[in-house]
Amino acid sequence: MSRQAPTLEDVAREAGVSRATVSRVVNGVRNVDPAIQDVVRRAIERTGYAPNRAARSLVTRRTETVALIVSGAGDASEEGQNGFATRVFADPFFGRVVGGVVGYLRPRSMHPVLMFAESPAAREQALAYLRQGSADGALVVSTHADDPLPALLADAGVPAVLFARPSRPVPLSHVDLAHRDGARLAAEHLLDRGCRRIVTVTGPLAVSASQDRLAGFRDTMARRGHPHVPVAEGGFTLDSGMSAMSALLAEHPDVDGVFAANDLMAQGVCQLLRERGRRVPDDVAVVGFDDSSVAVTCRPPLTTVRQPVEEMAAAMARLLDEHIRGVRTEPVSLVFAPELVVRASA
Repeated sequence: MSRQAPTLEDVAREAGVSRATVSRVVNGVRNVDPAIQDVVRRAIERTGYAPNRAARSLVTRRTETVALIVSGAGDASEEGQNGFATRVFADPFFGRVVGGVVGYLRPRSMHPVLMFAESPAAREQALAYLRQGSADGALVVSTHADDPLPALLADAGVPAVLFARPSRPVPLSHVDLAHRDGARLAAEHLLDRGCRRIVTVTGPLAVSASQDRLAGFRDTMARRGHPHVPVAEGGFTLDSGMSAMSALLAEHPDVDGVFAANDLMAQGVCQLLRERGRRVPDDVAVVGFDDSSVAVTCRPPLTTVRQPVEEMAAAMARLLDEHIRGVRTEPVSLVFAPELVVRASA
């Protein structure tokens, strides 16, 4: 015969408290003494009790799921949903975001539901999903500065937290990086190692982070006596890094330093330079941005500006949890500090 699953009564007997007390602890009611909460949680571990999620939802009115939405700005009909998803999964940045989110949610028995909002129809679908209460809130990673989804979520009163500062003010919490400070670190490193003919490959300039990284880089270069920095716009992909570097090299063949606004583009820069017979870093020093897995596998390994994506994503999930539980009622911003990671490319 199979062993019957442990019940609330079993936990109550093990902990020496009432069934009602166990129920309050399980359902996250806050008016339980912390010492009693600890006793109940240890009893839950010893008995192996697992809450009935459907019954718990009736009490807490929570689904214990959150929507992790990767959102764009316009109609993505040209590349289609599959093309958008392929582009997202090809970027190691998004894998790091998922890792940070899951790392926070899993120990709290919360689960993410991945959604794409790359078109007006997909945005409406995501909004309807949230308005119907199918998830308790949303974690939003936008790929475009003109993304209307944050404002739509705020207007709908849906608990939501953004990865990156929105281009237009919305009353939602967000986490972000001090991108200008990171670009400053890159500029100072290239200048301090003796580079004087420096160019930069930006990310898409419709993205706020790309604008900030370019502004921070230009500002530092100007402060150090270099008022003009040749620029080519990339798309945060390896191929776009190669194309941008090819264009820069055609106009500035004497280049001796490159700042690429993410590691994938920096990898493309290194590959293009190799193909053109330029040695990295002997002839041209290259600095990337993110400190993703690409930085380690690149040839040579990339000197890069570290963005603590996993920690930022975990903080984003924590903020959303606090908003959902009513612990935090006002929007807040958390801005993380970058750091330079020196490897072989510069």
